[in-house]
Amino acid sequence: MHQTPRAVIDTNAILDWLVFRDPMAAGFGSAIADGRLEWWAAPAMRCEFDDVLARPALAARVADHRSCTAAWSIRARMVTADPVPGPLRCRDPDDQVFIDLALALRCHWLLTRDRALLALALPARAWGLTILTPAAWLRSSLPPFAPPAG
Repeated sequence: MHQTPRAVIDTNAILDWLVFRDPMAAGFGSAIADGRLEWWAAPAMRCEFDDVLARPALAARVADHRSCTAAWSIRARMVTADPVPGPLRCRDPDDQVFIDLALALRCHWLLTRDRALLALALPARAWGLTILTPAAWLRSSLPPFAPPAG
């Protein structure tokens, strides 16, 4: 039985996709939209996203706040509660929920540009989790996720 690969994606990467339309983030965005990748999130992640989106410096750059929050609601698969702390510790307590959820759900990837999370890439491999940037994910040898040619 084929299981759709799962990922946890940090707030900045989600903003790159939904707000800034970054081409590197569009790769995972397309995979999520096409059902080739499951994006998993926890309540604390949604709260952080909403908080960041509402900050004055970013709010001025968001053309359509509703479409960003609607995309989150439609695309993210939400767990009902934040995960319990797992075996790896992130030096940034605000980012701990991302690593905890990715490990709890046995996700394939944690996509991030955050240095504190990227610093956990090597120890996360022992748990079967690959932590990498959206650009590295897109460049990786994952043919079903490569952007269409042309």
